[in-house]
Amino acid sequence: MNQEFNHFDENGNAVMVDISDKEATNRVATATGTIHVSEEIMDAIINKTAKKGDVLGVARVAGIMAVKKTADLIPMCHTLLIQKCSVDFRLDEEYGEIKVFCTVKTQGKTGVEMEALTGVTVTLLTIYDMCKAIDKGMEIGQVHLVKKSGGKSGDFYYRGYDEQEDF
Repeated sequence: MNQEFNHFDENGNAVMVDISDKEATNRVATATGTIHVSEEIMDAIINKTAKKGDVLGVARVAGIMAVKKTADLIPMCHTLLIQKCSVDFRLDEEYGEIKVFCTVKTQGKTGVEMEALTGVTVTLLTIYDMCKAIDKGMEIGQVHLVKKSGGKSGDFYYRGYDEQEDF
């Protein structure tokens, strides 16, 4: 059995994948997710009138902090030296949708997909937490990897991804 990318040893015990023989390469991953909010919440976010403060500012910091803590949250995830992390937002007032993008970069022996996905998820949860006093009917969804580069498996682009789009 090939043990190279297996989280179980020959006895079925959970183990961290051995990456010691892998070559360090530049790794980049971008993930996205959405939260649907009421008109009242969207107005509070845009006008920065939410009682808990600057919703997107706090959510951005929470997402970046989560990226740095991914190895503490996801079993068997390697601790990485994150070299860049950005959390960005696209607001669609008409549909009551906030789209979050988290891009993570490092130079290492394993990818940063889990870090980007964790960053997006915690950012979305923070928006929910900061706005739940206004309306608890928010809906979080569509969390997925948009693109990744680097490593042995090469580049990945989510179906329908526009390669010209920059996050």
